Amino acid sequence: MKRSIADWGKVLLLLLDEAVVLLVLVLALRFFGIYVPLPVTIILVLVAGSFVFIIHKYVIDSFHRRQVTGREGMIGLEGRVVEPLTPVGAIVVHGENWRAQAVDGNIQVDENVVIVELDGLTLKVKRKEQQLMRETRF
Repeated sequence: MKRSIADWGKVLLLLLDEAVVLLVLVLALRFFGIYVPLPVTIILVLVAGSFVFIIHKYVIDSFHRRQVTGREGMIGLEGRVVEPLTPVGAIVVHGENWRAQAVDGNIQVDENVVIVELDGLTLKVKRKEQQLMRETRF
C-alpha cells in the first residue's frame, strides 16, 4: 500500500503524546532525585521511541481500510426476513431487528437478503440469490 506524506504526518502527530509522556517521566525522575545518567536516558528514550514508532507505522494501513461501521458498513451485509417484505417489513442483521424494504418484489419470511442501500433507518434489500446471480453474470 502506498504511503503518503499526510499518512506520515498523522503518525508523527500520534507520536507526540508518547514523546510528552517520556519527557514527563524523565523530568519526574530528576525531580524526585533519582539520578539516571544522561547516556542511559538517551538510549532508553531512543529505544522506547523506536519501538513506539514501529508500532504506529502499522497504523497507517488502518487509514485506508474500508469502513466497517455506520451506514457504509451496513451495505453488503446479509440478513434474514422475519416479517414479510411487502414491500416493507422487518429483517434481522447480526441479531438486531431492522425495518427493511424490498427493492424488487415481495420477499417472504426466512429468506436471506442482502442490504444494497440505506434510506434513513430503513434498509433497502434484495434477495441473496438474485445478488449472487448478478455477480456471476458476464
